[in-house]
Amino acid sequence: MERAEKREVVASLQEALAGAGSIVVAHNTGLTVAAFTDLRVQVKKAGGKVKVAKNRLAKLALKETDVADISDLFTGPTVLAYAEDPVAAPKIAAAFAEKNQKFVILGGAMGPTALDADGVKALATMPSLDELRAKLAGLVKQPATNIASILVQPGAGIARVLAAHADKGEAA
Repeated sequence: MERAEKREVVASLQEALAGAGSIVVAHNTGLTVAAFTDLRVQVKKAGGKVKVAKNRLAKLALKETDVADISDLFTGPTVLAYAEDPVAAPKIAAAFAEKNQKFVILGGAMGPTALDADGVKALATMPSLDELRAKLAGLVKQPATNIASILVQPGAGIARVLAAHADKGEAA
């Protein structure tokens, strides 16, 4: 790879990693092409990307961003998984690591915070951004539903009493 190509790779990695909500670094020694393609597809569906880059170039790319210094994780054959949603990449990587023993999570970063392997797995257990939005919308909607049912209750009670009197009158 020539110097100009290396600069392009570093620049594209910097741009991608700077906009990432979270980054996961893992070893992929012995992983089959089919399994790796499956990982790429899963991460892409979640709005992220998986990249394999030379460790030296990845370290240079991280140096110029405000992402935590995780350069010590780049040893051996490593792969980067990242997404804008802070939970998406760790969630997919952790699930993939459970299925594939050859995919070993080394750690990662979430903005300026460096994460070890346990930190990435803990982040994977959190609900995604879309799930949190849905829960919040449900919480906002619930009080309005309760108020509406409370307002309807007195009228429904009166209607039941009148219906009971009408039934008594017909029975008599």
